[in-house]
Amino acid sequence: MVSPRSTRPADDRPVLRPPSNRVERRSIGWWTSQAVVVVVPPVCVLVLLALLIEPARPWLLLSAAVVGVPGVVTMAVMPVWRYRVHRWETTGDAVYTRAGWVRQEWRIAPLSRIQTVDTVRGPLQQLFGLATVTVTTASAAGAVKIDGLDHAFARDLVDELTRVTQATPGDAT
Repeated sequence: MVSPRSTRPADDRPVLRPPSNRVERRSIGWWTSQAVVVVVPPVCVLVLLALLIEPARPWLLLSAAVVGVPGVVTMAVMPVWRYRVHRWETTGDAVYTRAGWVRQEWRIAPLSRIQTVDTVRGPLQQLFGLATVTVTTASAAGAVKIDGLDHAFARDLVDELTRVTQATPGDAT
């Protein structure tokens, strides 16, 4: 799991660099499902109301289009784009992540700063057999999250990171 590859400056700190591992391809379906859950219900409610309330029909259908058209574009583009962007990697020194689709975020969590490592599985993630690994540090920027990992692999990764961080010197602050 933890690869020995590391790029370090002269003062022996891990540096921000592109992580090498992709998330599971099933993440595309998970992200698409999340978008469907957000976009389809309001559009359906607006269309239903347009059918029931004739005087407001043009405005309700316009509202459905204003929500639905960008929603359909998001459902088509966002999951594939996120799959292309999302990367993660663990080394003997740190956990590296790159995430986002409009606003991309690159993060590094040195093993000596890790306080907790958890997995999260929402209902849609469970349906797709996926999990999110959350690496918590004392950073004000918040936890480092690796979305879209196979559930069994995520469980093994959490075990490995827990074992490695316990053996890493430092006070996790």
